[in-house]
Amino acid sequence: MEYASIGGAIIKASRVCMGTWAIGGWLWGGSDESDSVAAIQTALQKGLNFIDTAPAYGFGLSEVIVGKAVSGIDRTKVFISTKAGIEWREGRIFRNASRERILTEIDDSLRRLKTGYIDLYHVHWPDPLVPVEETAQVMNELLKQGKIRAIGVSNFSMEQMEEFRKVAPIHACQSPYNLFEREIESDILPYCKEHGIVVLAYGALCRGLLSGRMRPDAVFVGDDLRNKDPKFRQPLFGNYLKAVDELASLARARYQKSVLQMAVRWVLDQGAEFALWGVRNPGQLEPLDGIMGWSLDENAMREIDGILKRNIPKPVGPEFMAPPSRELATKAF
Repeated sequence: MEYASIGGAIIKASRVCMGTWAIGGWLWGGSDESDSVAAIQTALQKGLNFIDTAPAYGFGLSEVIVGKAVSGIDRTKVFISTKAGIEWREGRIFRNASRERILTEIDDSLRRLKTGYIDLYHVHWPDPLVPVEETAQVMNELLKQGKIRAIGVSNFSMEQMEEFRKVAPIHACQSPYNLFEREIESDILPYCKEHGIVVLAYGALCRGLLSGRMRPDAVFVGDDLRNKDPKFRQPLFGNYLKAVDELASLARARYQKSVLQMAVRWVLDQGAEFALWGVRNPGQLEPLDGIMGWSLDENAMREIDGILKRNIPKPVGPEFMAPPSRELATKAF
């Protein structure tokens, strides 16, 4: 396993991070708690010590499951990342990064996770109704109090990070980034590199598209968010799957790897210090060992770019995932 440091956290974090949005169940068609706990514990046994969660993942359920999974394990062996700035009401979420909300959320998260501190604490989404300075100030207070060891921002623009950094440090930036969603290459990646901010790329497998297991007749049940993602609707879905087939052939021929392993390795080789990989059961961790200890060469990078351009000339971004502001959410209730 490869590891890297984040801010003032005591331990280094594995460069592959276990994402736990899906284990919260909400927007992923439900959750199996026993499978989820087993997945987290199996990840730790394999050296993957970085667990990323958030209160909004299942309205607290994901954090509760993470807390159960790491209970009794030496706290200095687990790197826990969670978030603040999302409120929920009647099954709907909306942004709230106010001082009052964050001070409530930190204590709720510490209780659910059964820990005395958070290694990395993110502002989940920027809140257009709250000055960035207010949010940054309360995050800095939590850092000085020792309740958190590093400050992160998630889904922030370069301009928003610049405002935030006038008041508090940013140690990490979490943004969507994968072979199919590359928007951050033009601004976020270079900005973070220039200012010493580590990048956590979430959605490394693009919600399963790059797992190599998707089929054209896939059906997403219940509240599964992929029902709202244009990439999972025909004819785009077929184009993306064709690209995956070609990427899989390249991975096998060049590196004897799966497309999943190459997709995660690509994220790490493109400049993101960490790749978040959503896992729901222990079996999904089997490809983990094949991600470490190698890198993509320049020729492969060019071939990958060619495959993407041929099959997906107009990529679709992850914008559909953005939660509404409180103002818009209030109108919906």
